Amino acid sequence: MSKHQADFSARLTAVRSALKSAGVDALWVSQPENVNYLSGFSSPEDAKALILPDAAWLYTDGRYTLQAAQESAIPVFIARSPETLQHAAPLLSGLKVGFEMQHLTVAELGALQAHWPTEPAPLSGVVERLRLIKSDAEVQLIEQAQAIADAAFAELLPMVKVGAREQDLALALESAMRRLGADGPAFETIVASGVRGALPHGRASDKVLAEGELVTIDFGARLGGYFSDSTRTLALGEVSESQRRMYTAVLEAEETALAAIKPGVRTADLDALAREVLGRYDLADAFVHSLGHGVGLNVHEGPGLRSTSEEVLQAGMVITIEPGVYIEHLGGVRIEDLVLVTDEGSRVLSHSPKERF
Repeated sequence: MSKHQADFSARLTAVRSALKSAGVDALWVSQPENVNYLSGFSSPEDAKALILPDAAWLYTDGRYTLQAAQESAIPVFIARSPETLQHAAPLLSGLKVGFEMQHLTVAELGALQAHWPTEPAPLSGVVERLRLIKSDAEVQLIEQAQAIADAAFAELLPMVKVGAREQDLALALESAMRRLGADGPAFETIVASGVRGALPHGRASDKVLAEGELVTIDFGARLGGYFSDSTRTLALGEVSESQRRMYTAVLEAEETALAAIKPGVRTADLDALAREVLGRYDLADAFVHSLGHGVGLNVHEGPGLRSTSEEVLQAGMVITIEPGVYIEHLGGVRIEDLVLVTDEGSRVLSHSPKERF
């Protein structure tokens, strides 16, 4: 058995154990990243997987016959629905099968019920919980993606100047990531300058950067199905005391949260730490999103670093720490790093320089 096959065999063993604990025998997998995780197939948006007690199948259509044969670690059945469901039906005789309730439409559930000899049971988060802890190979891909993003950002820095257009900066950064080896950007690059910085997800526009502004750049690379994610806020010349205070507060909040990362820490407590720092600057109300999220096959996945989360950090998780403040008519600041939780504490994977006022 190759290492590639062994990795996926271990994942199938783990998901079968989780299914047994959930009281089901099989799982119909429809969430694309979960299909990828269990099969290795890199076009999972056009595929499903069936995990059985002693077998597994990848279902996709004829466009992917060769690709699936080359990539999939599990047997492949080429067809479209309802043929796929008809193929699965006899395999499910006498079994209790679960489906991913957050990733299946009502129409798709109706099709399962119409073709299968058993009533499917709704399940939530079975595969996602397995994906929380990254293997060494997964961490390596994420770290490589982040290294590409950091190198591309270093190339971009001389271009971030008065007179540059947000859209041109985003295009240059994404082009550099591809040239340096990325499969593509992790998401649409955010470039938000001046008052547009008050938009947490401000798409790059035709706005021209001006003297005395802050510009927030949120960027990441995709490599081998895995993602990176980081953010920097830069100053264009001399900025106001209000802008400087915003930046200082966010940087202190981020550094405080980073220092507290270790196994056993509640993600909600990290979020609270950052908010406490921002509160000392009377900026807690301007922090309108969670402190961070997991990164892997999705750029946003578990664990969630928010006030309502019950999740606890474990070694092998890859997370972001990204406090931000956003004030209409003034602008915004966000600083984000990508972090691996280790047995000893943590290791920051992102290395682009930060402003220091």
